[in-house]
Amino acid sequence: MTDMKDRVAIVTGGVKGIGLACVKRLLAAGAQGVVIADIDEDRGQSCLKELGEDSVLFQKTNVGDLQQCQSLVQATVDRWGRVDILVNSAGSVGEKGPMTSHSPEALDHIWKVNVLGTYFTCQACHPHMKDQGYGRIVNIASIAGKEGNPGLVPYSMTKAAVIGFTKAFSKEVAEEGILVNSVAPAVIETEILDGVSDDVISYMVSKIPMGRVGQPEEVAELVLFLASEQLSFSTGFCYDISGGRATY
Repeated sequence: MTDMKDRVAIVTGGVKGIGLACVKRLLAAGAQGVVIADIDEDRGQSCLKELGEDSVLFQKTNVGDLQQCQSLVQATVDRWGRVDILVNSAGSVGEKGPMTSHSPEALDHIWKVNVLGTYFTCQACHPHMKDQGYGRIVNIASIAGKEGNPGLVPYSMTKAAVIGFTKAFSKEVAEEGILVNSVAPAVIETEILDGVSDDVISYMVSKIPMGRVGQPEEVAELVLFLASEQLSFSTGFCYDISGGRATY
């Protein structure tokens, strides 16, 4: 069993889907505290009621804003005195359709959430993790960032950027006790699919040898390991969790 006793985690996008599954799994493993960062305050308050305020803190956060990310980390340190784990699960699918159809405003939005959100939260956490000589960062990328999905070019582009960021940043902090990895899920059964056409979903599932979508809890199990002390000699890697769609 992975033991998270005395560990404090931040999970962005933690009110639903993969993020919420990670929050629950970290708590089940004994985390001292988990901070849920999300822009959805109503759902954040619902999570507090469900999970309990003793071990959970909700911080309304727009991850595309550096100052808000800094405030998120400071609120974590103020509450529990440290931050050991960062799970970057906040994300946006963005506009669907051909590459030529996407507006500059939509591209700016998805870039801020998926890429700058990952960058800013890591930037805000880094000094604290460096000072304590320990940190585990898990960035939720996507199989789309490895292979690309037609009709989801902006999403694929930003998730590829998350993978590239993970590789580069991990090398900068490899001797500081901070391990940084990413996870590339294939289609996972979350609300994010509500805005994706049946044709796109069918295309993505057709690429999965196991012939089904994944569950958020399955992703959370992998994230738990990557966020644990049991992980000790792996950093900068993108872990596949795609039902066999990609094995590289």
